[in-house]
Amino acid sequence: MPAFTTRPEICGTFGAVASTHWLASAVGMSILEKGGNAFDAAAAAGFTLQVVEPHLNGPLGEAPILVWSEKTQRCEMICGQGVAPAAAAIARFRALELDLIPGTGLLAAAVPAAFGAWMRLLRDWGTMPLAEILGPAISYAENGYPVVERITETISVMSEMFRREWPSSAAVYLPQDRSPPPGRLFRNPALAATYRRILSEAGDGTREARIERARAAWYEGFVAEAIDRFCRNEKVLDASGRRHGGLLTGDDMARWRVPVEQPLAFDYHGYTVFKGGPWSQSPVLLQTLALLQGFDLDDLDPLGPDFVHTVVECLKLALADREAWYGDPDFVDVPMSTLLSAGYNDARRRLIGRDASMELRPGSPEGCVPRVLVGGREAALAGAGIGEPTIGDTGAGVGEPTLDRHGVAAGDTCHLDVIDRWGNMVSATPSGGWLQSSPVIPELGFCLGTRMQMFWLEEGLPASLAPGKRPRSTLSPSMAFKDGRPYMAFGTPGGDQQDQWSTLMLLHHVHHRMNLQEAIDCPAFHTAHQPSSFYPRAAQPGLVALEGRFPETTSRALAERGHRLVMGGPWSEGRLSGCAREQTDEGMIIKAAANPRGMQGYAVGR
Repeated sequence: MPAFTTRPEICGTFGAVASTHWLASAVGMSILEKGGNAFDAAAAAGFTLQVVEPHLNGPLGEAPILVWSEKTQRCEMICGQGVAPAAAAIARFRALELDLIPGTGLLAAAVPAAFGAWMRLLRDWGTMPLAEILGPAISYAENGYPVVERITETISVMSEMFRREWPSSAAVYLPQDRSPPPGRLFRNPALAATYRRILSEAGDGTREARIERARAAWYEGFVAEAIDRFCRNEKVLDASGRRHGGLLTGDDMARWRVPVEQPLAFDYHGYTVFKGGPWSQSPVLLQTLALLQGFDLDDLDPLGPDFVHTVVECLKLALADREAWYGDPDFVDVPMSTLLSAGYNDARRRLIGRDASMELRPGSPEGCVPRVLVGGREAALAGAGIGEPTIGDTGAGVGEPTLDRHGVAAGDTCHLDVIDRWGNMVSATPSGGWLQSSPVIPELGFCLGTRMQMFWLEEGLPASLAPGKRPRSTLSPSMAFKDGRPYMAFGTPGGDQQDQWSTLMLLHHVHHRMNLQEAIDCPAFHTAHQPSSFYPRAAQPGLVALEGRFPETTSRALAERGHRLVMGGPWSEGRLSGCAREQTDEGMIIKAAANPRGMQGYAVGR
């Protein structure tokens, strides 16, 4: 008899959509019902998420998108991660007496990539007119959508900041000078007007020509002009405690085009997992699998200390390599083939013992010497003759973003997965442009992103700031083949936890034979051992956050091994969703599942 789950794993034959918000999932499914394909549905759901989850993503954020096309028989990554502006040099920030790029305000804005990514998806893979795709988002922005509790909480925390420092945000998010209560309809007419103007400027002609004119209106027309003007004329309070203008210009916007890349792949126990390149943290999942290859996980209790310890210690090693070696491969040579090689991981695996490691231990691929920063300072590394690194417990929060008097230390993210009746698949992780991270641009109705906080202001590191370079993003959609056939699209929000929670979902599915919903519902965990990707870039050596449903015997055994445990609530870890397609003798079965935590994610299908 299958295990009890919070909801069924959905099974059907027509199509399925899973996302972090029920409205986005329903919108995506409505597009499939109208005859659209997975790419049309994903874009419509993505634009809807910008409206109904403004605390988790926005129109000027990012959206890396993995696609599998039945027509081309290729898995490809639309790199919806923008680059640093031309003026964003380390010397420019040093002249402002900054050691880290602030996590809020205008200085951390990269070229906003989400719109370009969705337009590339629609132009090259979609079938439906742009007006059909943008229609649901425009309707929710004009006519209102029910506010979820987390939006109210975020606006409430930011309300004084909005009133005192960011009045354009107060004008949008504090109607009647108070936070919109949960369950009430909330509108953003300026956002709706922006998208209506985009459709107007797209004009007539072929579907592809209208999409291209829409892209031009965004990156070379009125949207770029509004961003340029706002960054030049405004100085806003940011996380540094001071007021700064922005570096992003209309020229930066006009020069950028979204690249499409071949994803990385790794074979694991009959599955081939596809991830983005080292301009993101995506290869962490692949490195973790390469380390786990040497362990027998099939018979380990998914709630037992041996499983948790083994996965955590492998994650620590992979995340240490993320810090030392990942960066935009257009600017730095990342030894990715070595990092995923059997020989390298055989040697790294021998570092894992019975007890928890408190050291940050990046490897030395091809004999290279690693350097790692924590909070803007060089970290002492294991194997460097110093021992345990002096990086300390800063008291930073885990899980949901923590807020201070200058704004948000970190934001969260969205995720969506789609499979259609033809077998096309999409996995996308939209994020950035959070309402709490930067003031609203009045003419547009939404704010800039802050992804550049993931750069280091120290020369010579793979993730050091440089003009035109991609920040090493945390955004990390996933796909997997099973026995050589396209199989699953999956992923999660969660910053540095994204590839940790996605790894758990895959391991539970592969080794513990859980279906998608069981794997998502299963109690989860993560480590905060590594430097955070978000301002102020703190690390918490040895820390493991366990969901409260783990048995006391497991937490006690982990503590005895030296893990520094933080026990969360019973449903506190993970925001996963996923869709899968299974080819049977009778035909294709499409499955979907979504996260019950937060009571927001939903999967639909038939």
